[in-house]
Amino acid sequence: MTSTTSTVASWSIAPHPVGAPESATLLRAYLIDVADRWYQLNHGRRTTPEEIERHLAEDPSDDLAPPDGVLLVGRYGGEAAGCLGLRRLDARTAELKRMFVRDGWRGLGGSALLLGAAEEVARGWGAERIVLDTRLDLVEARALYARHGFRDIPRYNDSPYAEVWLGKELETSG
Repeated sequence: MTSTTSTVASWSIAPHPVGAPESATLLRAYLIDVADRWYQLNHGRRTTPEEIERHLAEDPSDDLAPPDGVLLVGRYGGEAAGCLGLRRLDARTAELKRMFVRDGWRGLGGSALLLGAAEEVARGWGAERIVLDTRLDLVEARALYARHGFRDIPRYNDSPYAEVWLGKELETSG
């Protein structure tokens, strides 16, 4: 795994163990955020604690650990404010997972830094492209990805929650 650290203003981005308590807190906050939006849209209510626990058990983040994965944690002023997972799908393709910035830190540039750090890690793995899946209702995420060069691609997985598949070819440095 290639280690990367980026800093702009008060942000720093670095790999963090996926099993660490701070990582678990961020990944739980991510799930609550996206699940609450889905449940609100489809059931008119927020997610219950039992549903969150079930989703965490059904779709763990264990694959965001070396050698074929990484969890990047973004800190703002030293506080864990966001995360982004990256995993290797094959020799030329990396996949973004669990992109998240906490409410109080949104709009401060952390998402762009997380994406940039993920691209750097993917290039270090030898990847030529990054793919991701998302949902139609996650309009802010889709706009962010579009601003950073991600474009529609054919469906590449069977995720029950995916409605949109995006990809980006990585520029090589040589």
